[in-house]
Amino acid sequence: MKDYIEKRVMDLSRYIADHQATVRQAAKYFGVSKSTVHKDVTERLPDINQSLALEVKKILEVNKAERHIRGGEATKKKYQKNQELGYKKEDIQNKRRNII
Repeated sequence: MKDYIEKRVMDLSRYIADHQATVRQAAKYFGVSKSTVHKDVTERLPDINQSLALEVKKILEVNKAERHIRGGEATKKKYQKNQELGYKKEDIQNKRRNII
């Protein structure tokens, strides 16, 4: 494995472990794709550092188990914001269809 890839794998893994970050957060922070982060921490990391790989795996499992909750919270927040701005449900649907 090339040195720069190994360094990226370790940097990504430490970031996820230190910040309890999601794959998406790590990808955004490092400017790489979610696919790259996932491949690095699930396939490459165990060959480099087994103990860190187990720690990151646990974090990713927790994130995966909680993602439906975070998604629901994001949707709720979106609709609350639209309601505060005075939008009606029909306005939002029409906006999505580019009718407005």
